[in-house]
Amino acid sequence: MFKWLFGGKDKEPGPEVSGPPELIVVEETVAAPVEYAFEVFVDRLSSWWPREYTWAKDKLAEIGIEPQYEGRCYERSKDGTESQWGTVLTVARPEHIVFAWQINADRSAEPNVALASRVDIRFTSIDADTTSIVLVHRDFPRHGPGWQNYRANMASKNGWPRILEHYKRVAAEPRGDSSVR
Repeated sequence: MFKWLFGGKDKEPGPEVSGPPELIVVEETVAAPVEYAFEVFVDRLSSWWPREYTWAKDKLAEIGIEPQYEGRCYERSKDGTESQWGTVLTVARPEHIVFAWQINADRSAEPNVALASRVDIRFTSIDADTTSIVLVHRDFPRHGPGWQNYRANMASKNGWPRILEHYKRVAAEPRGDSSVR
């Protein structure tokens, strides 16, 4: 009510970001059944992941997740070049997926899974047409020096909140109305 008087700001739209210094917790509600919410996130990554957040950028042909233990998280450019940016560690369709985030703070690929942070996403049905998503990006110290800035960038409005806004928009579209973003 008196935010204008005390210099407070209204909350910016988008998902809530929280968590202690070494991890990020992002919570979002999606207007889609849990099975479809999981399908869009995992099986239809190319339909919503921002191209500017890939190595291939405008030359991106596909970005995907192989939803099985030790499956690849990868992108393929139009010239056929493939780059792996993660490894699936756990999958329990349609409720849960965990993958190693094998992208360093400088955006280079990290081939060693042990030096990668983890992204843990849980999908919980609220009702027949609504799903709660909780994304936890943890283990930032594994990225080494500078991990605090990396964590801050991923927690900023241009990090996971922006990525999940793209996802939320596509997951809420009438079925079959999306294309590579």
